[in-house]
Amino acid sequence: MTTRLLPTVLSAVLLAGTALTSAEAADLPSYKVQPVAPILAQWSPWMIRGRALVVVPQEDASLRIGGVTVPGADVSISTSVVPELDISYFFTKNIAAELILGVTPHRVKGAGALAGARIGSAWLLPPTLMLQYHFTDLGRIKPYVGAGVNYTVFFNEKAKGGFTDFDLKDSFGLALQAGFDYMIDDHWGINFDVKKIFLEPKVKVNNGLVSGKVKIDPWLIGTGVTYKF
Repeated sequence: MTTRLLPTVLSAVLLAGTALTSAEAADLPSYKVQPVAPILAQWSPWMIRGRALVVVPQEDASLRIGGVTVPGADVSISTSVVPELDISYFFTKNIAAELILGVTPHRVKGAGALAGARIGSAWLLPPTLMLQYHFTDLGRIKPYVGAGVNYTVFFNEKAKGGFTDFDLKDSFGLALQAGFDYMIDDHWGINFDVKKIFLEPKVKVNNGLVSGKVKIDPWLIGTGVTYKF
């Protein structure tokens, strides 16, 4: 009799245990597994470029000797090829400020009525601050336009050809710009850039015996490498 009741008793115990476990589980708080949010790449506002730059002056001059205007007197200013560094900060993905740094050497000769005269040489430090608009809906190609202000410092001026003094006055000028970056990946790209600087410094030669204004107005044509942080 005992042997026949044993399976029945075991079945009753197992059923009671299962019911108890289900009841306890129903009393426990439920938790939902939250999906993991995707990790987004952090956007950086900084960009730098290194360029090879060709500086092509578009010169014109108005000169006086002893206070008397010399008709047809003009100058010729040499083209220069130099390295350039610029640093950009993006306020938004479209609006940026760019600071352009570099130095350029130039030789100045007479032209027109002064043709053949060697006048002098000078170095230019023309830091330029641009405000730019970048177009961002063209895939890898990122065109931009800009406008800003330039302040050119002239240094290491040297008189030539028998002149004893050559001085160019530091000057402000306006600047315009257009260019584009072709981005190879999220960080590296290739840049092409053209700027026009409107620059007209005062000039004195031989302590003011020859004086006037020289319109330099250079084109700055550059290409190089872009790195976006």
